[in-house]
Amino acid sequence: MESKIKSNIKTEEYFINMGPQHPATHGVLRLILTIDGEIIKNVEPDLGYIHRSIEKMCEKDSYQQIVHLTDRMDYLSSHINNEAVCLVVEKALEIEVPERVKVIRTIIAELTRIASHCLWWGVMGMDVGALTTYFYAFRDREMVNDIFEETCGARLTMNYNIPGGLMFDVHPNFVKRTKEFVAHFRTKIPEYDRLLTGNVIFQKRTKGVGILSPEDAISFGATGPVARGSGVSCDIRKIHSYSAYNQVNFNEALFTEGDCLARYKVRIQELWESLSIIEQLIDNIPEGDVKITTKAVIKLPKGEYYQRVETARGELGCYVNSTGTKNPYRFKFRSPGFSNLSVINSLAQGSKIGDLVAIMSTIDIVVPDIDR
Repeated sequence: MESKIKSNIKTEEYFINMGPQHPATHGVLRLILTIDGEIIKNVEPDLGYIHRSIEKMCEKDSYQQIVHLTDRMDYLSSHINNEAVCLVVEKALEIEVPERVKVIRTIIAELTRIASHCLWWGVMGMDVGALTTYFYAFRDREMVNDIFEETCGARLTMNYNIPGGLMFDVHPNFVKRTKEFVAHFRTKIPEYDRLLTGNVIFQKRTKGVGILSPEDAISFGATGPVARGSGVSCDIRKIHSYSAYNQVNFNEALFTEGDCLARYKVRIQELWESLSIIEQLIDNIPEGDVKITTKAVIKLPKGEYYQRVETARGELGCYVNSTGTKNPYRFKFRSPGFSNLSVINSLAQGSKIGDLVAIMSTIDIVVPDIDR
């Protein structure tokens, strides 16, 4: 006799909090999850835990002081953030920095990108259960931090750029140590691939997970590796070249799959491209001054000014509204993290919490970049 079992299982949505202390949130970020069983129905980021009113502080500070606030935003792209403010001030003052400054800024920017991606790679592996990656990544990142420390005395918040150039010239060991790092790191990226990229468990955790379409990437204003993993060309270094990027050849890392693995591959390829940029410049640093004299009190001409740069996480824009005084009337940052985080709900819906952890890792959030 054939038995028929009728099931009237009723599910119910409920809410859980991920953060602000949860290790998968990459900072003081609270995610309010609406879940039906194990399936995510909605993700709502709750921000503001470390908001410091940086943009409002800029209105009371001089332009030299504003530079030092920016590396407290995306602290893993601090040199590039500093450079963005210097570039917008130099644009407004219509001053051209020496070629030596442009090349040194570019080299250090790419070392910054490598250091940031190393930390991301180590934490990405750890988030999905591969603890070894953290130690391998920091082994290489420490070499870059040692170069920074010898050059400007800092390992994280650089404060090396100033409007008009650099605080002082690079250390006599800078070229030698940078070339040694490049030679070392060229042998380590394949090691990263052997450890993680080709790992079958890692691929199952990332392939086909968190797919972002090119249309959604553009609609949400995503930039950097998040957008380029969906095939959206948006590299500011190529589109609106600045510093010495017009002197080098490099490829924009683009993948079209739009999933977590594609965003991962973009950053791995960017490690290779950064090495290539550094190699093209390190033996060709021009002689000359490292700064031009500016007034002790900088006053920008009345008007509006905007400058974009490519940080490790995407496009950082600096908007200045000047009334001709020593303080800006308005200073606004267009940070990459804010726009990139906005895609989280679209990517996570229908996934499980384990997938959300992988998605968060490939978005690569630095919360102070959002909480300004």
